Amino acid sequence: MPPEPLEYRNDLLFFSGISIQELAERFGTPLYVYSESSICRSIDLYRKGAGKRLHRICFAVKALSNISILRLMARESCGADIVSGGELFRAMKAGIEPSQIVFSGVGKSAGEIREALEADILLFSVESEEELGLISRIASERNKIARISLRMNPDVDANTHPYISTGLRENKFGIDRGSLLNIYKKILSMPGLDAAGIGFHIGSQLTGLSPFQDAASILSQTARLAREMGINLRYIDVGGGLGISYNGDPVPGPDEYARQVCKSLDFPDIEIIFEPGRSLVGNAGILISRVLFVKDTPEKKFYICDAAMNDLIRPSLYQAYHGIWPEKKSQNTVRADLVGPVCETGDFLAQDRMMGSFSSGDLLAVASAGAYGSVMSSNYNSRPRAAEVMVGSERAVLIRKREDYNDLIRGEEI
Repeated sequence: MPPEPLEYRNDLLFFSGISIQELAERFGTPLYVYSESSICRSIDLYRKGAGKRLHRICFAVKALSNISILRLMARESCGADIVSGGELFRAMKAGIEPSQIVFSGVGKSAGEIREALEADILLFSVESEEELGLISRIASERNKIARISLRMNPDVDANTHPYISTGLRENKFGIDRGSLLNIYKKILSMPGLDAAGIGFHIGSQLTGLSPFQDAASILSQTARLAREMGINLRYIDVGGGLGISYNGDPVPGPDEYARQVCKSLDFPDIEIIFEPGRSLVGNAGILISRVLFVKDTPEKKFYICDAAMNDLIRPSLYQAYHGIWPEKKSQNTVRADLVGPVCETGDFLAQDRMMGSFSSGDLLAVASAGAYGSVMSSNYNSRPRAAEVMVGSERAVLIRKREDYNDLIRGEEI
């Protein structure tokens, strides 16, 4: 069975109460579609797991940055975890209060730091001593105090794809845990800084809780020592990284994860900041595509569809698995590749997989495409980017129009 909110009704595929055929006919293909109710359910599960523990949820904007999605987060009293000035602009444009924004990332520019200081964001998540010095200098020049949180690299193996592992010593992220206390000590004499937090983020698409527990145990030791030094810690930033099920395998739910994190961090007076991305929006989004041609060769069968690696790069970039569900339920399956029109052998959505038997013109849904789908899309091969739609109360609303050829050359000069 397809993952919720996909379901078959009378052998026709529906998403969040609306048929795939209706969505394709109204908005065209390829098409990203998101379920408002599914996103809200996942937010509620985080809150259920955290219970009465002091906490806040800051959505990882990099996972899905459409301002209608961010407006939904604001409406649900969520903040934002950002990694660029552009994401700060988006979050504030959508109505997320700066006091709910954490600025992460290893390469904040001086201009971005100034923008975040002027907005008076909640926290800068700092990843190097040089970055810390730059924030101190800029804050002092502007007579402001920057609340900062040091991001620890706990050297914990997240057991995920190497491209999305961030908590090992060889990764570019975070500060070596052995250096953290010395840096906190320096902060006590640095102008313009308030050492308000400590945190970690060990990777993405984690499907077990033990890496989080290991990182929390290491962080707890350092946090206690930092408080003994006189550091007034008010926030523990546990990042994001909780995975989703792409292929039906069981994964921990947001409630189980949040409950375990709160249990592992025994600081009842310190607020825990969760920064989920994929676990809120991953399974709440699909990519609808139409089959253009069926191509049989002596080696294999190819289904060529109108969605490509420029629309969804995860299979090409991460060898990621996405479920492929035909619009018309069928018992017939064949082994084939689902590929796009882009002129790259790496342009595929599924390789050597058993899937439904398609004909030209058939519709299909690529499941679990809400996270790192549209945000990583491009205009490669001069292909206009797909439209985006939100479904709420069984009503579909366009939240990003489909690009046209004029959009492709906007800003260019002859």
